[in-house]
Amino acid sequence: MTWVMTYDEPVTRVLLAEDDPAIAEPLARALAREGYEVRVQGTGQGAIDGASGVDLVVLDLGLPDIDGLDVARTIRSQGITTPVLVLTARADEVDLVVGLDAGADDYVTKPFRLAELLARVRALLRRTGSEPNDEDELQAQDVRIDVAARRAFQGESELHLTAKEFELLRVLVAAAGTVVARDAIMREVWGADPSGSTKTLDMHVSWLRRKLGDDANAPSYITTVRGMGFRFEDAGQG
Repeated sequence: MTWVMTYDEPVTRVLLAEDDPAIAEPLARALAREGYEVRVQGTGQGAIDGASGVDLVVLDLGLPDIDGLDVARTIRSQGITTPVLVLTARADEVDLVVGLDAGADDYVTKPFRLAELLARVRALLRRTGSEPNDEDELQAQDVRIDVAARRAFQGESELHLTAKEFELLRVLVAAAGTVVARDAIMREVWGADPSGSTKTLDMHVSWLRRKLGDDANAPSYITTVRGMGFRFEDAGQG
C-alpha cells in the first residue's frame, strides 16, 4: 500500500483501489491536490481491508485478485456504508446496473475525464458531509485558484482572466502533472463537440500563457503534448 499525502493536515480519506500505476499514480496525485489524503491499493482484498477507515472508495472493477463487483458486495455485507465510486471499462448497461446493485453509489467509465471524476468525488463526499473545507481551492506551482470566488492568483498577484480563460486554467491546474486531452478540454470548457475545430482552444491557451508570462517554446507552466493535449506542469511532484 502506498500513501499520497496533502501538505496540510488531511481532512478526508480516499481509498483508491486501482492496480494500473499509469492510472493510479496521476489520479492519486490529483485527489491529493484536491485536499484529500489518499491510500492506494492494488488488490481487491486490500480494498476490502481498508474500506472501513476511509470516507470514500474509488474502486476499479478490473482488480487482479477479486472482481470489483465482489469487492463492493463484500464491503456492503460488512455493514460499511462508505460511498463507493466505481471505475469501469465495462460500458454496457447490464454491468453498470449490476455494479450499482452491488452497492456502488456512482460510476465513471474508462477512459474518463479527470475533471468529471473529481466532480463525482466531490458530489459523493458532499452527500456524507466529508468534503474538505478547502474544496474550492486548487494550486500548482505558484498558481492558486479560488474556484468559488472565480479568482486566480500567480504568487501574490491576481490574474485578470476572461471566463473561458479561467475555466481553462481551472481544468489544467486540477489535473496538474497529467495530460488533459484536447477533446476533454473542449467538452469541459466549451461544452463543444470535440470533432470540430479546436482553433479556439489553441487561441485561449496562447492568451493564458501570455498572462502567465509563459514561453510556448520553453514552457514553465503549460506544455503542449503533440497529438494529445496540454499539461500544466507541477514542479512540486518529483
